[in-house]
Amino acid sequence: MSTIDAQHFSKALIELLDETFDHVRGHYLDKGTSLFETLAGISAAQASIPVGGKCATLAAQVKHIAFYLDVTDRSVRDPNYPRVDWGEIWRTVGSVTPQEWQALQSELRGSYERILILIRETTDWPSELEIGWGIDVIVHTAYHLGEIRQALCTLKA
Repeated sequence: MSTIDAQHFSKALIELLDETFDHVRGHYLDKGTSLFETLAGISAAQASIPVGGKCATLAAQVKHIAFYLDVTDRSVRDPNYPRVDWGEIWRTVGSVTPQEWQALQSELRGSYERILILIRETTDWPSELEIGWGIDVIVHTAYHLGEIRQALCTLKA
């Protein structure tokens, strides 16, 4: 049985997260489409529009990504971390002011940076559980990035 060196795995996770959030390298995103690049072009007014009949606002999408990253960080660090209400954000985050929109983006940046610290501090990836949370943060964020980008197409149409 062969194994993957933990440093190689961590480096790959960080590189893919960097592409997802900040710097497209062409692994799976097109130039200029990382999450923070995408958010930079969205106004508070656009972030406040519900996308579709019963869908959440773009602001709620951003808050949800930050929440997901924070819950992942806390639950990895403390396996007894209590269950959370995943639906609260979808029910409560709606319209945002320009200041609130900036604050949400800053919150997301902080959540992302904490996940990077967690990955750097993880010296061993001994099972599917640990590997899973590392990959989940990429997949989950990429999914919501796709939703945000698709919503922008709808808003601009």
